[in-house]
Amino acid sequence: MALSFCGNDRGSNAYSVDKGVLDNGCFVDALNLVPHVFLLFITFPILFIGWGSQSSKVQIHHNTWLHFPGHSLRWILTFTLLFVHVCEIAEGIVSNTWSNHLHLFMPALMGFIAATTSVVYYHNIETANFPKLLLALFIYWILAFITKMIKLWKFADASLGVQHLRFCITALLVVLYGLLMAVEINVIRVRKYVFFANPQKVKPAEDLQDLGVRFLQPFVNLLSKSTYWWMNPLIIGAHKRPIELKKIGKLPIAMRALTNYMRLKDSYEEQRKTEDPDKSPSIWKSMYRAFGGSILLSSTLRYMADLLGFAGPLCISGIVEHLDNSTEIDRTNKVSNMTFGVYFMSSTELLQNTSVLAVLLFLALVLQRTFLQASYYVTIETGINLRGALLAMIYNKILRLSTSNMSMGEMTLSQINNLVAIETNQLMWFLFLCPNLWAMPVQIIMGVILLYYLLGDSALIGAGVILLLAPVQYLIATKLADTQKSTLDYSTDRLKKTTEILKGIKLLKLYAWENIFCDRVEETRGKELTSLKTFALYTSMSIFMNAAIPIAAVLATFVTHAYIEEVRLSPAKAFASLALFHILVTPLFLLSTVVRFAVKALVSVQKLSEFLQSDELGDDSWRNTEMSMSLEVGKKYKHHGDVSAHTQICTLSRVQSVNDGFFTWGSNLSTLSDINIRIPTGQLTMIVGQVELTHLPTSLATKYCLLASHLKMLTALDNILNHLNGLYSVAYAAQKSWLLNATVEENITFGSPFNKQRYKAVIDACSLQPDIDLLPFGDQTEIGERGINLSGGQRQRICVARALYQNTNIVFLDDPFSALDIHLSDHLMQEGILKFLQDDKRTVVLVTHKLQYLIHADWIIAMKDGSVLREGTLKDIQTHDVELYEHWKTLMNRQDQELEKETEMESQTTLERKTLRRAFYSREAKSQTDDEDEEEEVEEDDDDNMSTTTSRRSKIPWKMCCRYLSSGGFLMVFLMVLSKLAKHSVMVAIDYWLAAWTSSNPHNQSLVTHHSAIALCLITSLTVEFLGVAAATNLHHNLLNKIIHAPIRFFDVTPLGQILNRFSADTNIIDQHIPQTLESLTRSTLLCLSAIGVIAFVTPAFLIALVPLTVAFYFIQKYFRVASKDLQDLDDSTQLPLLCYFSETAEGLTTIRAFRHEARFKQRMLELTDTNNTAYLFLSAANRWLEVRTDYLGAVIVLTAAVAAIWTSSQSGLVGLGLTYALTVTNYLNWVVRNLSDLEVQMAAVKKVNSFLSTESENYEGSMDVSQVPKDWPQHGEIKIQDLCVRYDTMLKPVLKHINAYINPGQKVGICGRTGSGKSSLSLAFFNMVDVFEGKIVIDGIDICKLPLQTLRSRLSIILQDPVLFSGSIRLNLDPECTCTDDRLWEALEIAQLKNMVKALPGGLDAVVTEGGENFSVGQRQLFCLARAFVRKSSILIMDEATASIDMATENILQKVVMTAFADRTVVTIAHRVHTILTADLVIVMKRGSIMEYGKPEILMEQEDSLFASFVKADM
Repeated sequence: MALSFCGNDRGSNAYSVDKGVLDNGCFVDALNLVPHVFLLFITFPILFIGWGSQSSKVQIHHNTWLHFPGHSLRWILTFTLLFVHVCEIAEGIVSNTWSNHLHLFMPALMGFIAATTSVVYYHNIETANFPKLLLALFIYWILAFITKMIKLWKFADASLGVQHLRFCITALLVVLYGLLMAVEINVIRVRKYVFFANPQKVKPAEDLQDLGVRFLQPFVNLLSKSTYWWMNPLIIGAHKRPIELKKIGKLPIAMRALTNYMRLKDSYEEQRKTEDPDKSPSIWKSMYRAFGGSILLSSTLRYMADLLGFAGPLCISGIVEHLDNSTEIDRTNKVSNMTFGVYFMSSTELLQNTSVLAVLLFLALVLQRTFLQASYYVTIETGINLRGALLAMIYNKILRLSTSNMSMGEMTLSQINNLVAIETNQLMWFLFLCPNLWAMPVQIIMGVILLYYLLGDSALIGAGVILLLAPVQYLIATKLADTQKSTLDYSTDRLKKTTEILKGIKLLKLYAWENIFCDRVEETRGKELTSLKTFALYTSMSIFMNAAIPIAAVLATFVTHAYIEEVRLSPAKAFASLALFHILVTPLFLLSTVVRFAVKALVSVQKLSEFLQSDELGDDSWRNTEMSMSLEVGKKYKHHGDVSAHTQICTLSRVQSVNDGFFTWGSNLSTLSDINIRIPTGQLTMIVGQVELTHLPTSLATKYCLLASHLKMLTALDNILNHLNGLYSVAYAAQKSWLLNATVEENITFGSPFNKQRYKAVIDACSLQPDIDLLPFGDQTEIGERGINLSGGQRQRICVARALYQNTNIVFLDDPFSALDIHLSDHLMQEGILKFLQDDKRTVVLVTHKLQYLIHADWIIAMKDGSVLREGTLKDIQTHDVELYEHWKTLMNRQDQELEKETEMESQTTLERKTLRRAFYSREAKSQTDDEDEEEEVEEDDDDNMSTTTSRRSKIPWKMCCRYLSSGGFLMVFLMVLSKLAKHSVMVAIDYWLAAWTSSNPHNQSLVTHHSAIALCLITSLTVEFLGVAAATNLHHNLLNKIIHAPIRFFDVTPLGQILNRFSADTNIIDQHIPQTLESLTRSTLLCLSAIGVIAFVTPAFLIALVPLTVAFYFIQKYFRVASKDLQDLDDSTQLPLLCYFSETAEGLTTIRAFRHEARFKQRMLELTDTNNTAYLFLSAANRWLEVRTDYLGAVIVLTAAVAAIWTSSQSGLVGLGLTYALTVTNYLNWVVRNLSDLEVQMAAVKKVNSFLSTESENYEGSMDVSQVPKDWPQHGEIKIQDLCVRYDTMLKPVLKHINAYINPGQKVGICGRTGSGKSSLSLAFFNMVDVFEGKIVIDGIDICKLPLQTLRSRLSIILQDPVLFSGSIRLNLDPECTCTDDRLWEALEIAQLKNMVKALPGGLDAVVTEGGENFSVGQRQLFCLARAFVRKSSILIMDEATASIDMATENILQKVVMTAFADRTVVTIAHRVHTILTADLVIVMKRGSIMEYGKPEILMEQEDSLFASFVKADM
């Protein structure tokens, strides 16, 4: 039948214009074609010639710059226009069933093409910034508006009304064209590009001129915004080379932390002004005022998405219903309804057409998903902005915190860290979930209404079941949170114990206690695993509830419906209600989570409010005591011994009250009061504390007694610094050294310009050069929290160097000698303070308790009990206060004795350098071997090309997955696979039964399958969770055993932090994250597969369409996984520095304030926050990119399934089944990819743990059997060393070469030598801790290398240089094996002279020892180690430099005990100070791994040229 524009009805006069031209409907439609054709004719040439060359002259991302006003509105109107055109086309085609009137849909089709062209044309003109060409569009809108108006007027004339669909469509088009015309007029009004004399010049936004800004979401057009099209280059590019920080650039200004901080702060401060000033401002209100708009926008988008979500079930219902009764509409009815010779249909008629419904379903899905993702994006962006603002607020507050808050423990570091790491994140997450709070109730109510409309009263039963089970869900959710908390507590405890083991691993191995302590960890781990199992159970219950609730609700509803209603349930209603139940469950499932987050957010806001309200420095009205502080900083002239300040006296007189808490230290110490001090300009002022003589050992007396007055000084200093800061520049070195996480050079220059000469001078003055030489990258080595751990003395010298380097008038040094030994203190005093600072004529204030330096002071201030006792020169004090001077003299003598003791062969500094050198020496050896491995790998890589590296990056780590699953046990894996498959099969079976049941007569097997499905849901989620627990148990157990039994060399080579990471972060991922990801992944994958299977079963034609869809899906997931992994890494790596920066600042507050560097630190914090936020924003945008694409794919699947079903006209029940399943695919496709990429990231943890599992253990067996070793071996303590050669590793050079020695039973032997001579290596050789590759050590007739390690080490005793104590009780530290009686322990404590002290402690032997034994002094800890060695009744004792780190008094005790209590045992002392071995029976002098001298000390002393004699002379 031929087609013709006006139809070809026989006998109709379609072309007649007798009644007037405009009364011919066909002519009016033809008229409507004119504007569209006009637009296409004009725009095509322009688009093809291209006006892109006319782009803006400014160098910007010009293709993203939106020049014209009303941009988004235009896009929205155009999209609406396109939708209306689609409806018009559909209406035309459907009403044109029996005569071919082209004019019914042809103009609409042209309109669709024209509207599409208009938006493409507009986009090109806008990015090219050539507004004059917009005139074409303006004319088009006017013409289209006029022609549509004519059509509408004619319809109204023919008395057609709202009941006719075509009338409504035309009216809508008139409105849309009118609005678009208005938008166009607005552009002309604003830009004045035509009809006006001087057009408006526009400048691009500042962000767009900055090419560093790569986050383009705010700048791109609406289509790119909603589909994240601008992310394509980044995500696809990630495949070629990894995404780095440079690639993601900076944030747009509106999203930077500073901008958002200003917004939040303004609304916060505004409340202070407008509302009651005494009332604390509400953070909630500030958040609402600053970010309310975005939350509103997000919620609106969310509502639209939720409402569109209901279109799915309704369309399915329509399609299934009309498949059954798709009868022709009565012809006569049509004829009677003719106007203008064509048929006008009502809107309900159109919606009875299945093809129309399928297209509508597709459009609704696309729109719903677009709105949903847009809503997610807006909330995430707002959440990130809020977090940035809060972090900046907290940081600014930290910088203004009063010192009392920090020092008096009102604000601990951990509280601040929690605010930064936890509370701000809680609020951010709350914002993410915020729209759910008000969207969910609406969703639930709408769902119930629709169900009631479909099913009547029985729907209420189903809704009732859901509502009844919702509280159970909530209960499970709260239980989950509690269990998680207890798991966290256990894991913290386990980590603490593991850390202790690793720190004291050397001692544990030497005493053969590693297994005992390993069991302690395993015990805690057991509790943690029990908690994890409970957690797994609740998680399974939660997942089970989520799957079982819809099944139960559907069951209840349909059973009730069968009994109550007369009419049989039709497939249409059954499947629509099934889909609705699925929609209903999601909000109920999420509700519990949202409520939990809301509660957490309330708590977080409370904590933040308290923090923001705490005292600040500015308004630190020091309450209680009046205080007048007058500081005189003046030039001093010595004139007959008295001091007068003539010139340049600056007096600060401020009357302020003093806050008790600020200055009190402890309960019985008074506060600082009546401070009037003068500090002469350009000279050295010393402040010393009043020291009482006490019964404590000498060195302790000097240290402890000064502490109290000293701490008061500190706080006074803080105030003095603040007053001085207004007038002079101040440099300050705190007593507790504080380093930045930066290079050594950055720590010293501290933001000042680098001056090579000055820098060199400072480094020499602080004798830092030898230490810098030891560092792997010299002064460019990272130090600080995350860098290399330096010792106390090294840290302190860097802090002093920082104060010296700054070019300031005043330098405050707060006890700079406390961590330094005597040589360094002298050097620093002479070179640094007296020479470097005095040459510059800088005013120096030195707080110290080294009284021997008083002779250098120009002015002395003596403090006592918080007030000034005396001030003046040393001469003044000598003449006026003889008592004080004498007191000082006695103390100086004491300190001189200390000096004698300290001036030994190896000073503390040498020791520090030794440990540093050892650390790097061993690490270098390891890195060399690592480098060799890497080089081999690199060579292999060079053979391949770029593509293989990318394919390697996109591969899933199957090997690790297998490793993980095998750790869980094959039985569990088998059970998991089996139950998963069974569950999904049963679920499909139920729905299939539903399809069959509604299509024909009901069968009876329903209830059985329902129950089995519900039971299977629980079993499957349980198997996955318990598989996870089993894998976690095995992996941790193996890891712990491997590491505990690794040779000591492993611990020298592997950084402690790296090992700890395996036990903390990686174990946590294996414990808690992998099982959940695995569960979610298997569930969503199987759901998608079963859905596709069902669709293919219902309509086999669908399989043809599946091929291109699968290909598309494959590429989307491939690109996304690589990019997501990179962005995830960036997010993680930028988060840590940010968190550390906060704690770093809080620790160094006084220093930062003294140097007045607040602004610099704020700037750095904002940069770190923005960097982290950029990574997080890109990550969330990448997630949206993926979800939009998979959602659209899902929508295409639904469309193809629907179209295939309609065309093959299958059984209606099965079509319903297929479409319901197709709907679920849209929800789960993106989860498949997200979980895959998560699993990939998480498997890295398994890989890291696995890499440690290949560590070789020490050979614990030995060639002798334990039974062959006598019970009391070694009974005499005779030692023969024969031709002994030892090395630390097969790769390294020997450290001991061909050593021969013989030690008689009961002899006291001293071994000495310079650093690196092999003394300590020899002590380790006795315990077989190093590789003995030649020669042997024979003790009491047995070669120790043949003994099992456990036996050998448990029969010898050693006291190490660093005293190690473990947290627990004193009993545990002396005798962890619990083999000794209490009397034996008390006897040991008595010998070590600790009995009285331990008796005084609460609990006696069971008294608590804190971590590392911090509650005892170093000397006491060393004595405990002595007691420990005595408890083990061994006939051989080895002392490895045991007196190196203790004072005179403790050392004397030690020596005495060794001589008496160990009189009958063989004692080998490795001497640190030669005078300790002068009484020995035998002395061995070593050099470079060989024995140089061997004999009695007296004989060696007599030989003038002997090494030993020279050592003794040096030590005198």
